[in-house]
Amino acid sequence: MREIVINYRTLVQNLGELIHVSGYRSDYLAKKIGMKPANFSQKKQKGNWSVDEVEKLMEVIENEDTENYLMLQLMRAAKNEETVSYEEFQKEMGWK
Repeated sequence: MREIVINYRTLVQNLGELIHVSGYRSDYLAKKIGMKPANFSQKKQKGNWSVDEVEKLMEVIENEDTENYLMLQLMRAAKNEETVSYEEFQKEMGWK
């Protein structure tokens, strides 16, 4: 569960850059999600998106470039998390 929250936080924190990477203009995206361009620009700057707005935006901007960028950010966010070796995992699972 914690990972889901971390992934969502990373998505929201990087949404402005994802919009840039997508190549779409802000006024176009604002129209596609039913928002005034001025409000869209303010949200993009402050990063205070609702869950529904994030979902609508991702439906429009999701492509290979945005997926690759987001994956990179998720990997960076996870690099400091504690991990276990494969052998330790096998022991914990009772496979060894």
